[in-house]
Amino acid sequence: MRLFHTITLSLALLSPVAAIADGIPATLYKNPQCGCCEGHAEYLRQNGFDVTVKPSHDLPLINQQNGVPSELEGCHTLMVGGYVVEGHVSAATIKRLLAERPPIRGISLPGMPTGSPGMPGPKMEPFEIYTFGGSGEPQVYAVE
Repeated sequence: MRLFHTITLSLALLSPVAAIADGIPATLYKNPQCGCCEGHAEYLRQNGFDVTVKPSHDLPLINQQNGVPSELEGCHTLMVGGYVVEGHVSAATIKRLLAERPPIRGISLPGMPTGSPGMPGPKMEPFEIYTFGGSGEPQVYAVE
């Protein structure tokens, strides 16, 4: 009987459903009236993140406290794995950041580009994701 429980537990731990239920924890700070931020949170949930949304009217303060340069501010701020992710960055790029663990504070897709994850409309051009809070000036981290 004990062997049966061990095998059952092992299979449960390997199950994709268990992996989704125990997604990558993240907290998304957004303006209470912004719907596209909710769209990005849902997109991240569908891609393995366990996102808690926190509406706030203090996004400029949150960005300042987390070292986000004003020219790199995005639509919302995501805290994940000790990093700051600003704007509508793709799940793949966030997962790459978490796997590589570069010595930076975070990454950003500035503004609200049409066609980015959570934003309506067609993608018009490649998106450049920038680093910040490392040594030197922001650099391109990824092009999506």
